Amino acid sequence: MKLPELIGTVFGVGYIRPAPGTWGSLVALPWGWLLHVIGGFPLLIIATLAAFAKGWWATVKMTEGQDDHDPSEIVIDEVVGQWIAIMPLSYSAWTMDINILRLYPGWLAAFALFRLFDIWKPGPVGWADRRGDALGVMLDDVIAGVFAAIGVIIAAGIAHGALGL
Repeated sequence: MKLPELIGTVFGVGYIRPAPGTWGSLVALPWGWLLHVIGGFPLLIIATLAAFAKGWWATVKMTEGQDDHDPSEIVIDEVVGQWIAIMPLSYSAWTMDINILRLYPGWLAAFALFRLFDIWKPGPVGWADRRGDALGVMLDDVIAGVFAAIGVIIAAGIAHGALGL
């Protein structure tokens, strides 16, 4: 496997069937936990930015001369989106100095919401997906991750009574 394929498929995870995008999202969770444990919220942000840049490059390389701008085996975009979805958890655990695993309901919500928005592709998620280029491949998952992160924050606010609901 060449470097773009290693990055784009996240070391071959994108070849797991069925539902490679779901597998990419799943593998992102323990890696996101590890990043948080090693370096907290700042390391998760840095890793997400690096994965986005490398993922964009790998997607360009993997789709050069292809009709399919978003082959299902490219799952680095799911990793980036899933990491964005767990950022509220990482930030909260980091600033409050608590074990991030204690926030397990948020992990479940982040995973479910990210998959929902990534598959459903509402509004700007669908716009990014329809771009038909490598940037769009990455951006649709970034936006889905942002939507999921907002959902996690709202769910936490409801669960903890912070929203007065």
